[in-house]
Amino acid sequence: MCGIAGVVSQNPVNQLIYDALLLLQHRGQDAAGIATNQGNKFYMHKANGLVRDVFRTRNMRSLLGNMGIGQCRYPTAGSSSEEEAQPFYVNAPFGITLAHNGNLTNWEQLKIEMFRNDRRHINTNSDSEVLLNVLAHEIQQATLGYSLDPAALFKAVASLHRRVRGSYAVVAQIAGFGLLAFRDPYGIRPLCLGVNETDAGTEYLVASESVALEGLGFRFVRDVIPGEAIFIDVDGNMTSQQCADNPVLNPCAFEFVYLARPDSVIDGASVYHSRLKMGEYLADKIKREFSTGDIDVVMPIPDSARPSTIELALKLNLDYREGFIKNRYIGRTFLMPGQAIRRKSVRQKLNAIGSEFKGKSVLLVDDSIVRGTTSREIVQMARDAGARRVIFASAAPPVKFPNVYGIDMPTRSELIAYGRTDEEVCREITADALVYQDLDALKRSISDANPSIRQFEASCFDGNYVTGDISRDYLDRIEYARGNPEPANDDMVRSQLNLSLAPAD
Repeated sequence: MCGIAGVVSQNPVNQLIYDALLLLQHRGQDAAGIATNQGNKFYMHKANGLVRDVFRTRNMRSLLGNMGIGQCRYPTAGSSSEEEAQPFYVNAPFGITLAHNGNLTNWEQLKIEMFRNDRRHINTNSDSEVLLNVLAHEIQQATLGYSLDPAALFKAVASLHRRVRGSYAVVAQIAGFGLLAFRDPYGIRPLCLGVNETDAGTEYLVASESVALEGLGFRFVRDVIPGEAIFIDVDGNMTSQQCADNPVLNPCAFEFVYLARPDSVIDGASVYHSRLKMGEYLADKIKREFSTGDIDVVMPIPDSARPSTIELALKLNLDYREGFIKNRYIGRTFLMPGQAIRRKSVRQKLNAIGSEFKGKSVLLVDDSIVRGTTSREIVQMARDAGARRVIFASAAPPVKFPNVYGIDMPTRSELIAYGRTDEEVCREITADALVYQDLDALKRSISDANPSIRQFEASCFDGNYVTGDISRDYLDRIEYARGNPEPANDDMVRSQLNLSLAPAD
């Protein structure tokens, strides 16, 4: 999961990209990077850490130019080493830098193809470096004997769509030429376009979420549609084209549950209003399954669950209280590596107000339950604060399957709901009762905000992988890789993929 931004302006863009990444910081807290372009030269700085820590005054001054891209990263493929921070760069053809949000499901096979057929060297285990080299190769093929123009770029993106599988929202810049942005044919990861009129001319900003546009004074124009490519040249001329054969919008449902900021609008659906609806539908289920007279107070687990909890309390006519106070200087525990670190961070991140719990039957509402570590700690905190009874509710359905499209929940064994009934999960988190949102209700919550969205990428809930290329063997392989973090050498990868080592014809 990452946040990406790309800017074309008639003014220096370093500060603008930095500010956009601050607004997208919730999407990735592991690393950050910016690459700008002036004339035919790129300027780049990237490192591990939060945006505010990666970029110092000396770094910002070195980022020259009126065009640039940036990314804040949380790794879901490759590793968290600094060498895999983005953007990535290749010098041929023309010079290209790229930043990517998503996860390629066939990146290992593509890496071998790059070696065998395209004669391109991949230096890391990052799927984003693979994606950049696929794009570079296809641009090279599209421009053989022809000049570089938007038509050639769109042809290259169309070829990329035919080769690449998985989720990808991309911003890339070509030295001295312009900014290219595109989205996978399923529209799994979000990407949107904004404009700003200045005295020097029109500025364009492409970003992962609309909040980055609005926070910087840009007018939201539209979402990049699935399969579409947009090109903005250095003079500010924009063209676009559909580059996929059969694009179908399948936005990630988990974006609306947890990942996106509530003040964002994704594919025409307000994240905030979707979360309100999640609370409304969850209240309906609680009415059916519980006697609300057994509940004294409703409390959110800050912050993502707050809109759902407010609506749920109103619908059930129950008192709403803030029982947990959040330390905002602790990162998201869902995004932290290692169970022990997450468990410790829960206590550092949340503190219970004892008077709100003492002697009460409390309904706690969280956005989702993934590994269960956080939920178990929160239930115990409520009991330690004096709660007489703890009922736990999830605004999302049970997370039972790995997400392979860019969210860090890759192994079944880490998911508390995998292979367990709701009653068994309830015992694991030590709650007195547990209620999950129904999947149909979750989908309805988003469709209510935009009725034109009819299909979703909801594989972590239903095991239905929309790209159609995820097998049990694939899931076994990524689980093995997670349990054995030493990078596999190319011979191992080829062996796993059952690819011939013979030279290409």
